Amino acid sequence: MLPALDTNFPNLKVLAVDDNRTNLHILSVFLKKLGHEVILAENGDEGLLLFDEERPDVILLDIMMPGLDGFEVARRIKERVRDFWVPIVFLSALNRDENLVEGLEAGGDDYLTKPINFVVLEAKMRSIQRSLMLQQRAIESFERLQAISDSVLEAIITINTQGTIVSANAAAETIFGWSVEELVGKDISMLMPEPHCNRHQQYLDAYVAGGPPHIVGYEREVEALRRDGTIFPAELGVSEIRLEEGRLFIGVIRDVTERKRTERKLRDNAEQLQAYYDTTQAEQNLAMTLMQKQLHRRGLQDEHLRYTVIPAERFSGDIVAAVRTPEGRFYAMLADATGHGLAAAISVLPILSVFYGMTTFNHSVSKIVLELNEQLRESVPVGRFVAACLVCLDENTLTGEIWVGGTPPALLIDNTGKVECCFDSTRLPLGIIGNEDLGTPPDTFQWSAESQILICSDGLLDAEGSDGARFESTGLQAAIANTDCKGRFDAILGALGRHLDGQRAADDVSIMLVDCP
Repeated sequence: MLPALDTNFPNLKVLAVDDNRTNLHILSVFLKKLGHEVILAENGDEGLLLFDEERPDVILLDIMMPGLDGFEVARRIKERVRDFWVPIVFLSALNRDENLVEGLEAGGDDYLTKPINFVVLEAKMRSIQRSLMLQQRAIESFERLQAISDSVLEAIITINTQGTIVSANAAAETIFGWSVEELVGKDISMLMPEPHCNRHQQYLDAYVAGGPPHIVGYEREVEALRRDGTIFPAELGVSEIRLEEGRLFIGVIRDVTERKRTERKLRDNAEQLQAYYDTTQAEQNLAMTLMQKQLHRRGLQDEHLRYTVIPAERFSGDIVAAVRTPEGRFYAMLADATGHGLAAAISVLPILSVFYGMTTFNHSVSKIVLELNEQLRESVPVGRFVAACLVCLDENTLTGEIWVGGTPPALLIDNTGKVECCFDSTRLPLGIIGNEDLGTPPDTFQWSAESQILICSDGLLDAEGSDGARFESTGLQAAIANTDCKGRFDAILGALGRHLDGQRAADDVSIMLVDCP
């Protein structure tokens, strides 16, 4: 029997390929913390060159890269390593089924969506360590078998038509615990547990009499019995030779206890990963339900507001909020937290209660901004911040206030689609500096009949089409040109859809279009 599997896994040499230097730096820091050696490449060609030079154990491979994309890099690597396994884990913001299938067909072994969940990455790295160690053990085992005769690690036992053992090799003694002298002359059924030992002679007699072969000529998995009474799994192959003195059957028995133990370990690991995935999904479902209750307020159903939020992942770091007060004021806010996904969504949630609480009392935009900034400074970790645009329309005086910090410029559009005024972002996003340094007060404006305020997040302008070109402000202004108030929002969505051409935007996209009555 092989020795028990060592659980002290060796550290790996990891090749990380990504055209984003920030992503590479984060991966490098995390993997080195786990004890691995890290090699970095910023494009596919460099990745292939470093693979040939360094021969890494595992590859973390971005899909969307200039030049050679991740799929092509994976194909070329698999062509280079036909005789052994080098696991490839794709890293990408693309998470549709067809992307996953294409990645697996290109030679990938696993898939992680961006932003990377480092808990899952660590679990996958541990699983890969186990699998690579098993591969190494298999290679070493094969080399040992090549260096010695095939019969050394396998029991070779010969029996006659009566089921009597005629000969056995030294490996049979090691595997079964009986000496060769004790085996020869005994019935082969002594090496079989019940109920197989009682049925064996019946099968043998039927075959010798001309019946169909049940074992001869096949390799199958069986249960075998050791001298100490333990039952173990074995692979058995039986062949027949016919001599002048009679017919003999040669059985080659391989103890597969260690392989079965390894298979159980792999199954256990797969079950643990599945359980982790199921738990994560349940937690995300709960988080989604709670967040939906926070986000979907009555003010967003106002007849003078059109909006959309398109998350890059399941959760969006962009939020929109709106409320109309009895005093004739309409407040609207679009906020965009750093990053996207669950972490970004959680970062931006604290400002919702502040917004709705202060607008109830008709506070000025300046005062709301200061309170939002203070709230984020207290509740969000350093390095996290929120770009935001707040607007207040006073329908009694036909005047408005608008504050833009970190988002793309807000636009005041007339009834023909012409931009009457552009409110640039001259202020820092919220949550970075204290209130005393926050910047200038809001801009004030007046509007003409059927004007509209257009607000969006940078995910809209940065959205890349199939050719890699961004939507940008030129695409937005082209979409609204010569449009009327009723069809303008749909025109923007249509232009974005044609630009993306079925692709998913890499960042959260949010758009608000507010009528100025």
